[in-house]
Amino acid sequence: MRVVTAEEMKKLDQTAIKEYKVPGLVLMENAGRQVVEVIRKVLGNVRGKVITVFVGKGNNGGDGFVIARHLLNMGAEVKVLAIAELDEITGDAATNLNIWRKMGQKVYSLQHGDGINIVRLVLMNTDLIVDAIYGTGFRGKMVEKTGRIVEVLNGSGKPIVAVDIPSGLEADTGKASGPCIQAAHTVTFALPKLGLILEPGADYAGELHVVDISIPAVLIEKEAPQRYLITGEMIKEWLSPRPSDAHKGNFGRVLVVAGSRGMTGAACLVGEAALRAGAGLVTVAVPESLHDIMESKLTEVMTVPLPDTGKGHLSRGARQNILSLLDNADVLALGPGLSTVPEVVAMVRELLPSVRIPCVIDADGLNALAGEVEILRKIQAPVVITPHPGEMARLMDVTTREIQEDRLSIAGKAATIWNVVALLKGARTVVAAPDGAIYINPTGNPGMATGGSGDVLTGVVAALIAQGLNPAQAASAGAYVHGLAGDMGARIKGMIGLTAGDILFNLPAAMMNVVGTD
Repeated sequence: MRVVTAEEMKKLDQTAIKEYKVPGLVLMENAGRQVVEVIRKVLGNVRGKVITVFVGKGNNGGDGFVIARHLLNMGAEVKVLAIAELDEITGDAATNLNIWRKMGQKVYSLQHGDGINIVRLVLMNTDLIVDAIYGTGFRGKMVEKTGRIVEVLNGSGKPIVAVDIPSGLEADTGKASGPCIQAAHTVTFALPKLGLILEPGADYAGELHVVDISIPAVLIEKEAPQRYLITGEMIKEWLSPRPSDAHKGNFGRVLVVAGSRGMTGAACLVGEAALRAGAGLVTVAVPESLHDIMESKLTEVMTVPLPDTGKGHLSRGARQNILSLLDNADVLALGPGLSTVPEVVAMVRELLPSVRIPCVIDADGLNALAGEVEILRKIQAPVVITPHPGEMARLMDVTTREIQEDRLSIAGKAATIWNVVALLKGARTVVAAPDGAIYINPTGNPGMATGGSGDVLTGVVAALIAQGLNPAQAASAGAYVHGLAGDMGARIKGMIGLTAGDILFNLPAAMMNVVGTD
């Protein structure tokens, strides 16, 4: 599913109206009807229910009049309160205002007198609030009086359904510079807006409903940007069903190079995650002095010892052994728990330009490249990097705060400059491909901010590449399934006690949720 900015959506609307001759009134009517359908799901039978619709002066307010009309026709008691002078309402919105008036219905303006007390009085006998005040064109901070009304609405305890976007939220950033509607549901039209997907916008939006308002699908396919919200349906299309005569060789061989003294758990998590995500064969290669430990920890995953410094770290000489192992592998997963001692750093920097199979680089594999990040461009095979914000900051020589303030642009820049797929972890993980495509992951929860979670993700991404997905698909699907497994774990154990092992345990169920039993 494509994701758009406010300007991109405006352009699609205008093209639908001007070139495809879809009247704006039709789009507005369809938008209002779709919101009504969501309200009916929230309230059940709306007959006899009291619904208060707050409208602004723009097209968002016009949607509000359509909503009010259809709810009234269905037997609801509807009150419409305007956060604007009525003579400021023009165009299609004014047409729907006039229809409302011709039905003998009133619009109460909050611009005169004590609007706040009117709102409080009306809300005492309201079952649901419709927010149709500001649309996707809103920027900055709303005027003080409107802000106070929004705070009253948020504090009312009544469910709020936002029309297209919660009022006060910026459609392109997901940021709110002042009071903002805290919606229980947001019904957005045609395509999700970027600010509804990114945090904190996703929290303000509540449950997001993306609805069709009859913008031609061919127009969206042709004109909408290569920016996607990852969905289970998308992943199911990417993953082919397993044939009945399949064997383990059909699903790829993953080589994991990871671990050091005190960090054997990282290597185990990567290997087991790759297996649970569907790889046919997985081998974990670790420093020789740790090999016996790995043998006792892992049963389904094969293990291989590599030259060791004698202190539980890979030696520089491990490079040639790894290259030999790559002859029998389809994907390399490199980095978790390797440590950043100088000999390991040197080995990683010397190894990567010689790799000829797809590789997933995480954790200490990335830390080894800090200051020498141009090595990524020398790798003659597809690469996925999976940094958390701190690791990305070290690679780009900026602060973590700078990374977090512009996650999409940073990930896109990294992908283009280094010719890699960049998976930037965090709330709403971002996957950027070198061709400019951006994927945003909606799954996951704060409980996943725990040691080892990223190691599990590395194994999942490697396994999906081994099964035939291209790197961008594998990174996107991996982020989604990993987050879904974390969500499943949180529902059972809560967020506070969630561990990487819980995510690992739920991977098969998450995969089954997405692709069925294939």
